[in-house]
Amino acid sequence: MRTQERLTEAYAGARVESLDPSCRYVIVSDCHRGDGSHTDDFNRNENAFLCALSYYHENGFVYVEAGDGDELWEQPKFKYMQDAHHDVFQLIKRFHDEKRLIVLWGNHNIYLSRPEYVSAHYDTYYDHHTQVTHDFLPGLDPCEALVLRHGATGQEILVLHGHQGDFANDQLWFPTMVSVRYFWRFMRAFGFRSPASPVRNAHKRHKIEKNYTKWIDKHRMMLICGHTHRYKYPRHDELPYFNTGSSIYPAGMTAIEIIDCEIRLVQWNVTVDDDATLRVKRRVLRGPDPLTAFDIREG
Repeated sequence: MRTQERLTEAYAGARVESLDPSCRYVIVSDCHRGDGSHTDDFNRNENAFLCALSYYHENGFVYVEAGDGDELWEQPKFKYMQDAHHDVFQLIKRFHDEKRLIVLWGNHNIYLSRPEYVSAHYDTYYDHHTQVTHDFLPGLDPCEALVLRHGATGQEILVLHGHQGDFANDQLWFPTMVSVRYFWRFMRAFGFRSPASPVRNAHKRHKIEKNYTKWIDKHRMMLICGHTHRYKYPRHDELPYFNTGSSIYPAGMTAIEIIDCEIRLVQWNVTVDDDATLRVKRRVLRGPDPLTAFDIREG
């Protein structure tokens, strides 16, 4: 089914960025920003996401959106997402303007693999209130994968969405997309999920994760991805498979941070203070650990 080959192809064509003690990256995936309707899973976490992204912008991070940022399977017209989540996209635009934005495509926003689609929908933004067209993300160049390469040690980290290890959502993405757009998006209101989705299908999720670890074991390289919506931070006796989790958990989101060549898994969630004030707080779930602790190259 070519899942291993697809992961290797993504690595071969990946964008390469440097990794040194001065670099700060935050990797987030599976926002699934929709059109603001009842099927838009991003609605419940928009405030937590805005708080997190503001923190990363103020603290000098490069924002890596590792696939499925925009829910283009359910709503292919991006303008509705821009209108529904205007504040979020204005903040993303600030990262882009400062050259601190890297966008990877996943299966749910695979249209970003087409330069003509990106140019038509992301270069400009039409403000319906002022009836003026503004620059949005001109020159945005999404990619399938990213390689972070340590300048001193040569260690490489592959970052991608992860659908490449999932046959139904990669090589059969079009029929899967059709079923989601015209059937499963509405069935979700009744608690049903597409059988092609690994989100609530433990057997499918474990099978996909085995594909990841098989690739890691063969290529001796650290892997960071999303797609399964289950965050993962390996123990030191496990292969270095990391998963960002998702931005649409019931009460928050997770992310992977790389600071000073150390990695950590963090959670942003809504909490209640003693005076009944709602706050968004950042909590470190695992780490920090030096990236070298996950360098499994032989020799």
